[in-house]
Amino acid sequence: MHAPGSQPKKRLLRLRLNGRWREDAVAERELLVDYLREVAHLTGVKSGCDGGECGACTVLIDGEAVPSCITLAVRCEGRHIETIESLATQGRLSRLQRAFHEKLGTQCGFCTPGMIMAAAALLRHNATPTESEIRVALSGNLCRCTGYVKIIESVQAAVEKPHDC
Repeated sequence: MHAPGSQPKKRLLRLRLNGRWREDAVAERELLVDYLREVAHLTGVKSGCDGGECGACTVLIDGEAVPSCITLAVRCEGRHIETIESLATQGRLSRLQRAFHEKLGTQCGFCTPGMIMAAAALLRHNATPTESEIRVALSGNLCRCTGYVKIIESVQAAVEKPHDC
């Protein structure tokens, strides 16, 4: 907390966001999810539980899936942050995004960006995961609409088409 009438301390943050370096002044206590949504205007990152429990805000930090709602933006100094917006290239969905669309891995869509980012991290480390490995990788992401079957099938479909980026 800061004293009434005083402004929170800010500092310059330099990071690589979706492949591009940027610098912004951020409050020392600003969460990464708020920075991404409010400063960088990347609204694919969803704010769900605000406690790192639902996975809706999952982004990749240096290639690892991380909940952005419990990560301070200033802790990302010099790091590479990737959001769901980074996966499509030249307006073309990635194979993982297409698989979620084609295999009906979404319902309301709220959890989808976090699910896809967690799956993307998995597939970068393990190009041919088992169903069990997919379930473990997505275990930090909650979906209130599905029984997860279509989500798992979506990731499996993306694995089956590795040449189709």
